Amino acid sequence: MTKKDCNYFSNPILPGFYPDPSICRVNDDYFLVTSSFTYFPGLPIFHSKDLVNWKQIGHALDRTTQLDLDELEQSQGIYAPTIRYNNGLFYIACTNVGKKGNFIITAEKPEGPWSEPYWLDDAPGIDPSLFFDDDGKVYFIGTNEAPDGTYYGDNEIWMRELDTVKMQLTGPRHGLWRGAMKNAVWPEGPHIYKINGYYYLMIAEGGTDYHHSVTIARSKSITGPYEGCKGNPILTHRHLGRKYPIANVGHADLVETQNGEWWMVALASRPYGGYYRNLGRETFLIPVTWEDGWPVVSPLSGKVEFTYERPKLPPDNPVEAMACDHFDTETLGFTWNFVRTPRENFYNLTDRQGYLRLKLRPAKITEQKNPSYVGRRQQHINFRAKTIMEFSPENNNEAAGILVIQNNNYHMRLECTRSGEKNIIRLVVCDDGKESIIAQKEITHKRIHMVVQACGQDYSFYFGDENQLIELSVNVDGRILSTDVAGGFIGTYVGMFASSNGYASRNTADFDLFEYSGL
Repeated sequence: MTKKDCNYFSNPILPGFYPDPSICRVNDDYFLVTSSFTYFPGLPIFHSKDLVNWKQIGHALDRTTQLDLDELEQSQGIYAPTIRYNNGLFYIACTNVGKKGNFIITAEKPEGPWSEPYWLDDAPGIDPSLFFDDDGKVYFIGTNEAPDGTYYGDNEIWMRELDTVKMQLTGPRHGLWRGAMKNAVWPEGPHIYKINGYYYLMIAEGGTDYHHSVTIARSKSITGPYEGCKGNPILTHRHLGRKYPIANVGHADLVETQNGEWWMVALASRPYGGYYRNLGRETFLIPVTWEDGWPVVSPLSGKVEFTYERPKLPPDNPVEAMACDHFDTETLGFTWNFVRTPRENFYNLTDRQGYLRLKLRPAKITEQKNPSYVGRRQQHINFRAKTIMEFSPENNNEAAGILVIQNNNYHMRLECTRSGEKNIIRLVVCDDGKESIIAQKEITHKRIHMVVQACGQDYSFYFGDENQLIELSVNVDGRILSTDVAGGFIGTYVGMFASSNGYASRNTADFDLFEYSGL
């Protein structure tokens, strides 16, 4: 790497499904959290010294008592957190959509442990934020339908004081803003900052798809009235067309460095193979300057770039992602997630040293339940994932293997199962809830090498042993793994699963390793 290269960084700073980023600084340390929807543990938390290199230090919601995701659709659950720090305590405000709504958790250390949720009464809507004012007052800012709204998406940003001792909202409700555009749709994701005597209210509007944007307003009084910036939206890509390589930019948060620089974190997607976004919404870092009392985002270009000059901060050590997990530790790494809340222990790393053992359970991948599945995010347009599995199916209902999933209705399964008296390996594609067997072959060995490899939207599947990989099916269309086909707000995961598909079983599947790498 040249000296010039070292002065620049590449976006996204968090590739793959890491949407709705929120950031805060404590002295010279930066902390970032993103949405997690129905994946458990929830709310991944990252630390950085330079805003570029981020290391995950935990999950804020890592206990079943904190996080109820039972029977939710995969685009429900944990939406749009805000992380803030005040007087020795970290706060996260968030929403569990489909369950109890808005809540706050706290911790003395960002890596946890985090408290049980404080559920807020009379706090409707989504996308909560917190603001700690100079006079000691604390405010809860949220998004909900406007009281006199006349159309779908006619939302209002509202605010109430928060008693942080009782963790209750108090005082009157203040309607702050309904967005910059006339007849704006889905103003949401609010954050308030106090800068040079002004309260700045920054929001997202236009919806989290192609028309997404960031807008801002300010007031001398926290309760308003708020004056919109004449340059709104201060960031959007909706005018660049669907062929632009970065899309649906929005839902942002601001941070000032200890050196006085300003930066923005925002979500955006990288479509490929057409306007298809398998990777979901990712986290990008964008420079900000100020002119005439208003922020200028990505100066000189006005759009999110893949490369910028680095922040003027001491460089942090690059975080090398683990290319291969040999499952030789007592706990799973932060990379791994389950779908929905695990109400029973279906995996372990100790029964057989150096293996991940999954119990076959009746829950199907196609059901809104917690299946025996351990997965990680697809983070690259081109990637290769491999596992080595030892599994002997006892009947036609038992299956285990690799799962590439957008949600329970849209996924691909490279699985070993039983067909009559033979063991087979097959590729099953689930499209809009309809399952199709794309290819299958008989298999005789019990230790199976399984590979999925993607080149853009072409996903290819292989199996074999230590001596040879055999092609099962190549260039399968991966567009069903995008939100543009499947709907929702999440990104693609890839991992290991085991299921007895509606029947009781005492069988298990052992996974020796899991490799993932970008190509």
